Amino acid sequence: MQKQPKIVLFIGAPSTGKTSVLNYLIDIGYCCFEEISRQVVQEARKEGYQHLFKNKPLLFSKKLLEGRKNQFSRAQKQEKTFVFIDRGLPDITAYLDMVNTAYPQEFIEANIDHRYDCVFWFPLWRDIHIFDDERYEDFELSQNIENHLINSYNTLGYDLIEVPKHAVEDRVKFILSHLEHNA
Repeated sequence: MQKQPKIVLFIGAPSTGKTSVLNYLIDIGYCCFEEISRQVVQEARKEGYQHLFKNKPLLFSKKLLEGRKNQFSRAQKQEKTFVFIDRGLPDITAYLDMVNTAYPQEFIEANIDHRYDCVFWFPLWRDIHIFDDERYEDFELSQNIENHLINSYNTLGYDLIEVPKHAVEDRVKFILSHLEHNA
């Protein structure tokens, strides 16, 4: 019987370096699942929604919920020691809480039913914070997002491991070292 991999999650406000670290891990041969919200944003634009989360946060979040549950399920089936995922299910409820949008019980159940083995938190870092076509959050909004993310994961009983603000390679070394010492 195959042992399930440890599912390692990266969380943090937009533009904190999660994707850069994930891409580095991919380059050195690790199994990683990229953030899917950009895909949801791009698909929504094709359907005529310029800012789906701003205009219909629950619809956007339902699309994310299904996508992230699917990612989690696929991650569990990997024949690897570690699988890395950029953003998790509790991010969804954190964002909805931030914009004071009620959500169905299925969102809460998804947070309970899909537990990550290790959660690394990428703190807000003004020096690398940028905007692009899918990232509309200014630094102040990113601070609000960060507060809601931390609260959401802490409420669910996760111990967040803060990733130091260093070069990508050093961040990867920190993460892998932590995982190896706590395997």
